[in-house]
Amino acid sequence: MLDRPVHLQIKELSEVLVDISTRVVGNLFDALRAVKYQDEHSVPRIKLVEDELDMEEVDLEERCIEFIALQHPVARDLRTIVAIMMISAELERIGELSLHIIDLMIDISPALVGSLEFESMCMQAGEMVKKSIDAFILMDRDLADQVCAQDDKIDSMHRTAFKKVTAFMKTADADVNQLTHALSVSRNIERMADHASKIAQEVIYLVTGELAKRKDSR
Repeated sequence: MLDRPVHLQIKELSEVLVDISTRVVGNLFDALRAVKYQDEHSVPRIKLVEDELDMEEVDLEERCIEFIALQHPVARDLRTIVAIMMISAELERIGELSLHIIDLMIDISPALVGSLEFESMCMQAGEMVKKSIDAFILMDRDLADQVCAQDDKIDSMHRTAFKKVTAFMKTADADVNQLTHALSVSRNIERMADHASKIAQEVIYLVTGELAKRKDSR
């Protein structure tokens, strides 16, 4: 690795990050399909993919740390490597949330999933992740800004879902356990969008050198 030009090493690490992001989004959509069609048989495969992604993310972080230790990058190169590490960490959290969501949603009726528009929320969150990585690839500040703006829409959908669930809970025949799971799902999708927004903020910093305002995803 040391014998190769620095820019080629950074390019290779960036490509690994992009590959991981593609698989994270794909696994999220697979999880969504499993929930939509109540396909419990696909859940073990989805969890296996997430385990593989966890190992790849750890390997990428170790390679970035080794690069910093051996190459002592400065300025733009250093910002890029740090951004790769931070984006990888955000992708890991998104992957974990995918598993939390599928574990909860598999016990929620399709009617309730439809009523709360979880499919649309998940699709939009997944698109935010994809768009944030595209912004990284293209070094596109405008695209990163679009991701941050889209986060507000997911927040609004979460608030709407919260109001619907609390209204359902007041009915005499309310399934409180299922509705509680639904609230957790909505919150986890919102958090997923927050992490996508953080990736976009990393891109903004990488492009401009300016720290973007962060939202606490708790």
